[in-house]
Amino acid sequence: MAAIGNLSLAITAPSPPFRLAVPSRRTLNLRCWLFSRKHENVGDPPSSRIESEARDKNVVDESVFSSEKELDVNSSDVWKLFNDAQRNILYLNNQRLKAVDELDAIRREKHLLIKKLEQLEAEKKADVVKDPGTLWELFLRIDTMVLSGMINSEEATHLRKVIVNYQISIHDAFYEIQHKKDIELLSELHHFSEKITRYTIADNGALQEFRKTEFEFDSYFGGCWHKNRVWTGVLYGIGVTLVEPLNNATFFNRNNIYGYPDDFERFTYFSRASMDYLVKTGKQPDVLHIHNWETAIIGPLFWDIFVHQGLAGTRVLCTCHDLTSQCLEQPEKLALCGLNPSQLHRPDRMQDNDKPDLINVLKGGIVYSNKVVLMPSFLSKDKIFHSLSHGLEPTLAIHKEKMLIAPYGYDNAVWDPSLDKFLPAKYSADNIEGKATCKDELRHHLGFQRPSSAVVGCIYSGSSDFDLLSLKLAIMHCLRRSCQCVLLGPKLPALDAILQAFQDESMDEDVKFIADYDESLLHLVLAGTDIMLCCTFHDPVLQIPLKAVKYGSAPILMDSGIDELRKSEWHEVGYGSRDDRPSGLHELASASFSQYILSTYANMTLSQALDEILNEPSKWSRRIREGMSRDFSWDAECCDIHCAAYTSIKNL
Repeated sequence: MAAIGNLSLAITAPSPPFRLAVPSRRTLNLRCWLFSRKHENVGDPPSSRIESEARDKNVVDESVFSSEKELDVNSSDVWKLFNDAQRNILYLNNQRLKAVDELDAIRREKHLLIKKLEQLEAEKKADVVKDPGTLWELFLRIDTMVLSGMINSEEATHLRKVIVNYQISIHDAFYEIQHKKDIELLSELHHFSEKITRYTIADNGALQEFRKTEFEFDSYFGGCWHKNRVWTGVLYGIGVTLVEPLNNATFFNRNNIYGYPDDFERFTYFSRASMDYLVKTGKQPDVLHIHNWETAIIGPLFWDIFVHQGLAGTRVLCTCHDLTSQCLEQPEKLALCGLNPSQLHRPDRMQDNDKPDLINVLKGGIVYSNKVVLMPSFLSKDKIFHSLSHGLEPTLAIHKEKMLIAPYGYDNAVWDPSLDKFLPAKYSADNIEGKATCKDELRHHLGFQRPSSAVVGCIYSGSSDFDLLSLKLAIMHCLRRSCQCVLLGPKLPALDAILQAFQDESMDEDVKFIADYDESLLHLVLAGTDIMLCCTFHDPVLQIPLKAVKYGSAPILMDSGIDELRKSEWHEVGYGSRDDRPSGLHELASASFSQYILSTYANMTLSQALDEILNEPSKWSRRIREGMSRDFSWDAECCDIHCAAYTSIKNL
């Protein structure tokens, strides 16, 4: 069979005696001729018809002889067509192989180009460090502007921080400033700062119609009122308002969102400014949805200050993504945003349960909210209270009735193999053929040479708490089962030791450690693996088990079947046992992902998964497709639980 475009040509070699499966040429010629003669003879006299019939007999005899001759010729033509088709098939196959080679060359060229761009960027940064003249000249010119009264010290500090944070862009934009007057240079610096603000906010391209409004408003902080500018835009079809502080510009013009010593001041300013904006614009929302400690202060602000300023019908919902980060501060700092420290520094309000001399900002958000959604959905509510409350257990127990448990999710606009822009082929539960292409591409990218029974992956972060013994045993078991393994995550000395052990045993050609984070490679590893080794099914940071299920890679606990593996391979492992290794099996929560993952993969060992891939491929395929067809994104159960919370508190 040769396929060209949408046409198919089926060719089968004939066996002697050769017979053509077509109407007889003799019959065909005869019928056509008689049909034409019949019409010609209508109305002729009898004598004419007799003469005509005699002529017809002679013509028919000649036609039969001619058709038999043509039949022999036609047989020769078919054989010629057959030979021509074979040559065409060989030609097309050669062209296909050439195209594959060209595609591989393009991919290699792309990889080299990316590396070259990274090298050039690094060199550019080095050049900036080597030639700081422009930066120092800008600093001196700003000092001159302060001395002349053109700008105040606060604005000067803001401009200096912009220069420090965006050295490379500054170096390109202000390479020639010697002949510019201060007023001209200041205007350009303001324009550059505003441009950077736009870029920083709209960097991901999701924010549309982003513009600065003419509206400014005052907000209270630190004993006085401060000016704020308002920006508007549309994010995923939803109108958003952004607040830019004019007097405290340095609060948010930074490289990172949080992680600074003055984070309490920064987010308290933002929270108070947001509430002042609502009141001054006359908005009356049904629900204020706050997240984590960063905006938890809005709970006390709302009930102690703003509820009586036209917001009597508003209620508060607090979502806690992580109970480990709570923000403990000195009580007197509450006065910065207008709150009364003496009223809030109490055990039933914001006083920390373990350190009574401090206030706990996250606790305040929980106490002052009408409903609280806890995100570690893999655990039951009681398990969270007793094991993962991080000192908040008494508070959570008191407010237990207003607690809801919601699952984590992934962004289905980013993590969906049927839409994934990083994959060489897209696929879904209904059409999974593209996964094989992704697997081939991953093996090619990693340099795996020989065929394998399965490709096993492990994606981890610097905070992943995996057992090195379990990891090494799992990899060794995979190698003995003719599998290939890829580990993607930050460089860790302990993993280097494992890799060295494999190298010493000449087993490293089928194990690849990738220490550089690469967004496209992360997607490809999920798509190109059959099994994903996981430290635990509860993974709020990377959400690897969730994403693995969606991409058709079975999440298997790293230490599943560890005792079985230890029996067969203990003598080859140079590590002691670990009694406190994480089992990954927790009390069952109500979330659908918890129920699915525990019922499908909790009791499956690595060895059992490999057996099913090899011996029961149909059963394995059904298992993978069933998981891929489920929706564990933010838009599914997590969204439903939050919407239910909205409805509930609106009716309070």
